[in-house]
Amino acid sequence: MRDMKYKFNYQTTAFDIWQLSMYGVYGSMVGVSNIIFTVAMLLLTARFWGDVNSFMKILLIIGICIFTVIQPALVYMRGKRQVATLPHEMEIGFDDNGIHINTEEQSSYLKWDAVEGVLKKPTMIVILSRDKHGFILTNRALGKQKEAFYNYVFSKIQR
Repeated sequence: MRDMKYKFNYQTTAFDIWQLSMYGVYGSMVGVSNIIFTVAMLLLTARFWGDVNSFMKILLIIGICIFTVIQPALVYMRGKRQVATLPHEMEIGFDDNGIHINTEEQSSYLKWDAVEGVLKKPTMIVILSRDKHGFILTNRALGKQKEAFYNYVFSKIQR
């Protein structure tokens, strides 16, 4: 992989998938609904805590925990299952022809016209391909090149 404009060694973690999922949820109307529900549960709990029996207190606590603890934990467990199916170490390179992916077992290549989009999030850049796969490049992999890399990928997928 020589003459690459950008080259990174990286490994996707369950936490990376979890973060991406949380960005997706809380950047949508679903996330707004989750927040409204959680605030409503907090207000109900504060208002009725002294007036309800133990069973209702448990239900109120569960209601608060649905979107603050339970959902994020389930998303993280799903991320762990996903990561188990991915290659451990990957080298990904970007040049004017496309994206080059190397693992211990195989190498593959993706032309720029097969890339559907690029998302810039506070802690990562996600490159989406037309076949519904993607590459998560975290800030720890990108380092100080994040902005320049994003601009480069964005320029390559503009049609």
